[in-house]
Amino acid sequence: MAAWLAPGGSSFTRRVEASDGETVLGTVPFVDEGAFPLEETIGAGLGRRRALDLSTLSPTTIAVPQDRFFIRTGCPDRLPPTLGWKVRLRGLVETPLDLDLETLQREAGGLGEHVLECAGNSRAAHFGLMSAAEWTGVPLERVLARVRRLPRATRVLVSGFDHHSIGDPGSVPGASWIFGLDEVRQSGAFLATGMNGAPLTPDHGHPLRLVVPGWYGCTAIKWVDEIALVDDDAPATDQMREYAGRTHQDAAPGDELLMREGRRREGPPRAKDFHPATIDAAAVPVRVERLARPGGGVSYRITGIVWGARVPVSALRIRVGAGSPLGSVVEMAGGSAGAWRFWSHRFEPSAPGRHRIEMSVASGAVRTRRLDAGYYAREIEIPRAGRAPS
Repeated sequence: MAAWLAPGGSSFTRRVEASDGETVLGTVPFVDEGAFPLEETIGAGLGRRRALDLSTLSPTTIAVPQDRFFIRTGCPDRLPPTLGWKVRLRGLVETPLDLDLETLQREAGGLGEHVLECAGNSRAAHFGLMSAAEWTGVPLERVLARVRRLPRATRVLVSGFDHHSIGDPGSVPGASWIFGLDEVRQSGAFLATGMNGAPLTPDHGHPLRLVVPGWYGCTAIKWVDEIALVDDDAPATDQMREYAGRTHQDAAPGDELLMREGRRREGPPRAKDFHPATIDAAAVPVRVERLARPGGGVSYRITGIVWGARVPVSALRIRVGAGSPLGSVVEMAGGSAGAWRFWSHRFEPSAPGRHRIEMSVASGAVRTRRLDAGYYAREIEIPRAGRAPS
């Protein structure tokens, strides 16, 4: 069984035991991915960011500590005191209700390991705007059962406090998302009170955040303070419209139908016209190791993760180098179906130089829009013989 690099693997230079008497000489860095820092918190307010170094991941430890877990938006500096925090349940209900945090904390239980991925996760950030954690919380469906909804209530609007002194020119404040009631049930959405056995920290949504398993992180509203029952005419929120392209929506959901009927849109698109912001099956290489064979010579091993899709992916294919045929990934290691699983693949480069690593899922029944577009492809530079990798 191959050994895995310990945390800090991106700069790992010590010789480590590998399979068949091999040793790991080091790692080959991915190239042309920009200068976005890893494991470093930058910016403030709405523009606060932190990217996880995926090369440090190990199948023996799925949960990422909160002080390394990725950040897309920092805790609002205008957040009111959280002591006595309440969530307002309102909208199309017979009697509105203020639900206190202490009640939710008493009812919270373990809800498993789940991955969050920012819809804007990309090569520019080394695909580090994603992390997995073991969550504690209360199912949203159970919270909604505390109020009696009116007959026309078909959707739920979840909103969080999002007022910052420091903004972000690339984003708008106002964290909220609207879900169909069936989407809440099918996804197992929950209000999280803790991560990895500890309370949430401020940047991760303390005192309360939404987690929607299998959906992009833009739906995982932080600092939740209001939940409203709405109907099918509810307009899409600003956040839904901002992330429409990143969550594979039409440019303006519903417009195609209106055009076929010879009509024009009046007002903003409705929430019901949006597709669920679910994560397709996805896979990305996170580390490429250079191995020394006991009898001489060098080979390479790619380690990666696979996540997304409601049905866990069991078979992957890989291409190393443009024009090369797709091969099967035969080593699927440990991990968590709710978070991510690990895989590894041996390859012998046909020649030194640039090599592009592309993945696909070996099943036509699984939707893979980003993989099909080469979104998670990464490139490495194989050195010439006698030259150490840069």
